[in-house]
Order: sequence, then structure tokens, then C-alpha cells
Amino acid sequence: MTRATLHALKNGLRVVLVPCEAESVAFGLFIASGSRHEPAKLAGISHLIEHMLFKGTPTRKPIDITRAIEGRGGNFNAYTSEEATCYYAHLPSEYLSEAVEILADMYLNAAIPDGEFAREKQVVIEEIRMYSDEPDAVAAENLQRSLFPKNALGAPVAGTPESLAPMTPDVLRRYMRSHYLPKNTVAVFAGSFDESAALAIAELYLGGRCTAAKPLAFEPVDLDMAPVAEVSRSKDVNQTQLAIGYRTFGIRDERKYAATVMDAVLGRGMSSRLFQELRERRGLSYDISSRMHFFADAGMFTITAGLDGAKLGLAMKTIDRELSKIRERRVGATELRRTKEFLVGNFRLSHEKVTAKMFFYGSTMLSFGRLVTPQEQIDGISAVSSADLQAVAQEILRPEARSVSTVVPR
Repeated sequence: MTRATLHALKNGLRVVLVPCEAESVAFGLFIASGSRHEPAKLAGISHLIEHMLFKGTPTRKPIDITRAIEGRGGNFNAYTSEEATCYYAHLPSEYLSEAVEILADMYLNAAIPDGEFAREKQVVIEEIRMYSDEPDAVAAENLQRSLFPKNALGAPVAGTPESLAPMTPDVLRRYMRSHYLPKNTVAVFAGSFDESAALAIAELYLGGRCTAAKPLAFEPVDLDMAPVAEVSRSKDVNQTQLAIGYRTFGIRDERKYAATVMDAVLGRGMSSRLFQELRERRGLSYDISSRMHFFADAGMFTITAGLDGAKLGLAMKTIDRELSKIRERRVGATELRRTKEFLVGNFRLSHEKVTAKMFFYGSTMLSFGRLVTPQEQIDGISAVSSADLQAVAQEILRPEARSVSTVVPR
């Protein structure tokens, strides 16, 4: 597996170097600032900042930023999640210095011009409205809100048109000054590069700002608070969208490996139990899958499907029967071995991409505060036993921890 090393700039910003054989290099800035760090009155500000960083700096127009990366055959993008914001570029390795300079300029010197701000805020509002027209997105958003009531984890990452409306450029600038800080940030280099040169480039473009910072706080999830059991919306759609969720423990819990294997047994891929039972044997749904998602102090296991509303009751009974089976009977040795091989193989194949390496090291550094190696993940999955899997299924798949969200035809 690839050897990664951790370094720190003079101002405390952490740098992860992941050299490997490739024609390209990926560079990313990961900031421990996401939607759950926001006060309610500023809901969506992290996502809006992400958009605004592409709108220029005092020395670069938006088109200059775009051409500098895309003009070299590269691509760059960003995302905002509940607990982080990331900006990254992927391009031929000889252009690494330019990529770091540009992303550092965006990160440190975003202009947030008034005219661009007004336009981009409307773009984000239209993005929110676009997702509100997608029934699967509505079902998923309502499910997460139901699993984490009265907590920022349950709020949409993009905020709402009402929360975005009063925001101003000055509000965004102040928020960035208190969140986009060296000790809250991890820079990751992955691909073909000289390690000494990469550290020198990072120090040159990112090492200047020295600001003391406390870890960003968020309201912990009250695991004793019961989730909302059921929520339903009606829309002009042909299918019923179903989303079932169970609240779980957080990412630092060692049971996460067993939970990941349980997820794969139930709903990852065409060989999974839910896919085989609901689609292949009964024809109840074209696509059904599950997903395990971990946050710092909690998580969620979700099952999603689109189906004929008249068959919703039968689908729920079939899903419940599969969940009961995995709680009550241990997974056989052959199925367990096959599932673990699927997870490990999928993980190894994904790490052939330099961008996957970058995302892995950036996200795990923010979650654990240390280097987590791919081998550590592989060993964790490989060590899961049938007893471990059954125990975690009994812990997670409890009726009192469950929510059901549907979007039904109007």
C-alpha cells in the first residue's frame, strides 16, 4: 500500500504527503467546518462560502481561476458536508505549484464581491429548489431530519432560502475568519511529486497566516432522544420513494467495521440480500440499496428504494424480514468471506486513483486527528466475525432507533 507521511507547517496547518506512481497529482484542502458547526440563523453559510470561493480573489478573476486548472487538462471542485468543507484540484503533476497557489489564494484571499455574491446566493437557492423537486432527495433529507431532531445534523447542508436571504458578504467574511484557520485545515498531496518540493510549496503559499484557534464546537447528538418514527410527503411523482433509517454510533467506535460489513451484506451491490430479495425474486423495486454513514458522535444506516406505492406494504414486510434474519441468525462463513472480499477489493481498486487517496487521507485526518492507513481499514474489515456482525445488527436495527420517510404520488 502507499506510504503516507504527516507534517506540520510553522502555523500549525497539517500536511499529508501521499506519493505514488502516477501521471498526475491531486491536491486538496480539507477544513473542519461544515453545516453542523453553524448557528441556526446562519444555516447554509458553509455551503455558500464554498460557492463564493470560486468567484475570484483580489488578483484573480473567476475565469482566471478556471482557466488555470482546466486549461492544463485538470479539473477542480469542492464539496460541503455536515462536518467539513473541501476544495481540490487534479491535474498533470508538472502543474502542482500553480494548483497549490490558486487554491491557497482562494482559501486565504476570497474577495466575495457584492455583485457576484447576490448572483451566487440566488444560484444556491435554485440548487435547493432543484433538489426539492427530486423525490429521492426529499425522502433522504426528511429521513435525516427525523433521525436527528433538534440537532444541526438533521438540517439540510445547503440551508434554506429563508436562512440564506439575510446573509451579506461581510457576514461570510467574518465567518471565514473564525473558521478557515490553519489548525482547522489539512492539506493533502497525492500522486506524482517530490516530497521536499511539495512541503516547500505548502509553506510558501499556506504557511503565512498564523492564527490561534480552538476546535470548532457543535452540539452533540442526544442519543436518548427518540427519532421521529414516520414522515411522509406527497408530490407529483409516479413512484413512491422509500427511505428507512436507523441512528447509530459515531466513526470512532470500533464497531464501525462490523457495521460496514452488515451494510454490505444487506444492500451493497447486486449480490446483496435486499437487492436479491426485492428486485430479483419479487420485482418490487428497480433499485434498492443501503448505506452506512458515520459522523463524529453518531451515524445512520439507511435503506432507499423507489417502487409502486401499491406494493409499499409488501416491500416493508420483505425488508423487515431481511433485517430480522440478520439480527437473529449469524451470517454464514461463505457469505461473510465473500462480502469482506467485496469490500476490501472495492477499497483497493478505488485507491488506484490519486483523488481517492486524497479524499481518504483528508477525511480520516479530520475525523481522527492522525494518519489512518488503508491497511488499518482493510485489517478492521477482515477481522469482523459472524458474531461481531450479529451483535452490531442487534444494536443498530432497533425499532426505537428507526425512522421511515416516504414521498408518495399526489
